[in-house]
Amino acid sequence: MKLLVINGANLNFLGIREPEIYGKKTYKDLCDMIKDYASKNNIEVEIYQSNYEGALVDKIQEAYFKNVDGIVINPGGYTHTSVAILDALKAVNIKYVEVHISKVDERESFRQISYIRENAIATIIGHGLDGYIEALDYLKDLVKHEN
Repeated sequence: MKLLVINGANLNFLGIREPEIYGKKTYKDLCDMIKDYASKNNIEVEIYQSNYEGALVDKIQEAYFKNVDGIVINPGGYTHTSVAILDALKAVNIKYVEVHISKVDERESFRQISYIRENAIATIIGHGLDGYIEALDYLKDLVKHEN
């Protein structure tokens, strides 16, 4: 099984940016946690982060040609603004789970809008970094039952 984890704008600043909201663990901590989980569950995982919308679109399109089984995506601030990322996800037709570390539905009103959610098979909100593991589990179980 091959999964792609995509992180958008500012997620590389985990542990630095607003730790009272996002926690004190770093982006490296997140990546290490994901890699550890993947290795224990026979999942080939690629983790990608960019602060640039076009780079995120390119990575989603690249997933199509790499025969990725599923995508875990936290677009960061692009969640609320990017039709381009939604269109890329729809174009590749790869199942994806939207993840948010914080409880975006309890924050500023603009954060409660998600363009990405429209086509997601699941959304995990407010479970901290553990939300990524929940998303990987969700996709792992889904792919297992489809095969």
